[in-house]
Amino acid sequence: MAATALLIATRKGLWILHGNAARTDWRLEGPHFLGNVIHHARLDPRDGRTLVVAARTGHLGPTVFRSADGGASWQEAETPPAFPKAEGGRVVEHVFWLTPGHASEPGTWYAGTSPQGLFVSSDGGLHWASVEGFNAHPDRRAWCGDDKDQTPDGGKLHSVLVDPRDPAHLFVSMSSGGTFESRAGGADWTPINQGVRAEFYPDPYPVFGQDPHCVRMHPARPSRLYQQNHCGLFRRDEADGKWVDIGAHIPQDGVRRDIGFGVVIHAHQPDTIWTFPMDAGSVWPRVSPEGKPCVLRSRDGGDSWQKCTAGLPAEQAWFTVLRQALAVDGERTAGVYFGTTGGEVWASTDEGENWRCIARHLPEIYAVEAVQFA
Repeated sequence: MAATALLIATRKGLWILHGNAARTDWRLEGPHFLGNVIHHARLDPRDGRTLVVAARTGHLGPTVFRSADGGASWQEAETPPAFPKAEGGRVVEHVFWLTPGHASEPGTWYAGTSPQGLFVSSDGGLHWASVEGFNAHPDRRAWCGDDKDQTPDGGKLHSVLVDPRDPAHLFVSMSSGGTFESRAGGADWTPINQGVRAEFYPDPYPVFGQDPHCVRMHPARPSRLYQQNHCGLFRRDEADGKWVDIGAHIPQDGVRRDIGFGVVIHAHQPDTIWTFPMDAGSVWPRVSPEGKPCVLRSRDGGDSWQKCTAGLPAEQAWFTVLRQALAVDGERTAGVYFGTTGGEVWASTDEGENWRCIARHLPEIYAVEAVQFA
């Protein structure tokens, strides 16, 4: 397997952190797009060399760049994601999430935006089209609310998932709005939120309107989803059709730790997952609980949890990890990585047992992806 690299999307540009084969030494490359907001960067796993980047630039606004040579050169999308023009219509503020399409559909990519919108490209990111089955769905406003009703940094469509068994089977999640499923390639959508709490509503279990932060699927077990949510941590098995509260199994010791932004799954062990808890106080400060960061790991799909703190700051570390900034590589002994709001990148090459900081002094980190270039 090629050496691991990390794509680091930040408030001020994109960096690539290249590791050696042992993942003991790291070399920082960049910046790319210095001064521009980069919300997400992905490597196409179907060719191992094409990069697609979600950017908000000062002069171009929200757009997408692609590189066919691993970042040596870049080309801006000729038709970036945008809602169809209409008087008083919706406007994309930024592209937030990128997902490569099914293995049988080379060149297909999906993009989630703020405000909540879904777009598709069939030519590797050069031209994007509105997925009208979602964006123009008659219930979309009921699901998401008006754009002015969103959180301060805007509602977002994220966690676009493609079932490896069927390219027409898609999932999206929205902050806010909940999680939705399409078995028609995006032509129609059904809410799948049964069992997910929405503690901020009078009815804490509505059909939709929840605030999922991140939803993940393992390619070897696509019938199971994991969700880190504004109100807890959940798991859904397709046969049951209902989310169960796996955050309830986290030892709380007086501090609530089932709230966070990201969740990731081991590349070879579908029952092994990690999350990074965040302070769930009433003012929602977006920092580590008590200023003591820890990573939580479960080896049994969330039925039990272990705190992983060796090497992490023991106190006075007031950062958090955003929903796209927690990553895992493809090695048999997994490397787990996170980027912080304080501009640091931390790594564990023994599945969370021990941690060390491998990059400092970067801008606020929005996303980290662990990749292997071809």
